[in-house]
Amino acid sequence: MKKVFTTGQVAKICKVAPRTVSKWFDSGRVRGYRIPGSQDRRIPREHLIRFLKEHGMPLGELEEEGWHKILIIGADKLFVDRLKELLPEDEDYKYELANSGFEAGIQAESFHPDTIIIDLAMGRSEALQIAQNLRRNPHYESTLIIALASEDEAAPEQLVNYGFSEAFKKPFDVALLAERIRTLVEEKRENG
Repeated sequence: MKKVFTTGQVAKICKVAPRTVSKWFDSGRVRGYRIPGSQDRRIPREHLIRFLKEHGMPLGELEEEGWHKILIIGADKLFVDRLKELLPEDEDYKYELANSGFEAGIQAESFHPDTIIIDLAMGRSEALQIAQNLRRNPHYESTLIIALASEDEAAPEQLVNYGFSEAFKKPFDVALLAERIRTLVEEKRENG
């Protein structure tokens, strides 16, 4: 995932001439910096995305990588609403919901989530099956898969044996979960 773009790369993304991007840069419409000792301009990814959004331009290939996509399986509406409050869509979080293993499979194929949250309340065996199926797919080997374990889950830490990355045992503060996801997103963007 590129973090900084040249004017030529930005021109390709925006489907304009490199001179146009230089003008945008020089007039301050798109923010960036010059390479010391040269006239070369560099535009950081977040400034480019902001510029494209402000001007209603398509994000193209940036869109996919710009979002952190969260697939929530089997969780109740209150949980979903609270998570969306803490990780809002205008901060580049995108959500899809699934209520069954079948739906989860379809969503995983089309949505390509970065984080998957599975509520074991949907049915423990189905939830474990979903996690195991996802882990078998090479696309999801390193995806964060979080279990929302019920209060009577004897050993939530054992859920890692079924393919979960982490487990949050109810009742838990959704803010902690949101903070965990935010941390991972930042790590991913820094290392990306």
